[in-house]
Amino acid sequence: MEPITVHVHAWDPISAAGVVSELRPRPEVRVVGVQDADRAAVVVVVADSVDDEALKLLRVVQRQGTARSVLVAGRLEEGDLVKIVETGVVGIARRCEATPDRLITVITAAASGEGSVPPDLLGRLLEQVGRLQRHVLGPRGIMFTGLAPREVDVLRLLADGLDTAEIARRLAYSERTVKNVVHDVTTRLQLRNRSHAVAYALREGLI
Repeated sequence: MEPITVHVHAWDPISAAGVVSELRPRPEVRVVGVQDADRAAVVVVVADSVDDEALKLLRVVQRQGTARSVLVAGRLEEGDLVKIVETGVVGIARRCEATPDRLITVITAAASGEGSVPPDLLGRLLEQVGRLQRHVLGPRGIMFTGLAPREVDVLRLLADGLDTAEIARRLAYSERTVKNVVHDVTTRLQLRNRSHAVAYALREGLI
């Protein structure tokens, strides 16, 4: 099996060097530097806490390439969980638990598209997601994916190759409504155009 290419990003050189030194001897992975970061299959982000800067970086990693992101955090608060998941992170580990074996397990799972969360936090995460869906998103007609049912319908028809007029007829909407739906989705998710919106929805399993 080919080793998984991994790039490590940390705000201080000591943290970065520590994680790199743990990973570099392992045959399961190949650590790459900044110059080859865009070729990494997994990006490991090391942060003291889940602050705005950490969340911003995780979103950038998710949007700029195909790499899966893993977060190694010094402090993980219960209220941070949904914020982390919303950035697209597929693996979470506490720094105090990030032994070489644990890191390899999380990275391998991430490369396969599988999620990995500390067991004691998994139940809390599911509870928070359920609460968010029931009390915040559900009453507004929005699913946890961030897309309303009619947005999903429009994206599915776009993916089938229908144009604005055909979608409007199929869903009994006006063409202006269809255009507004597409505009809202691309703006909210910071997507470039209709094709990018369809590709994003397909990649994320939303349609």
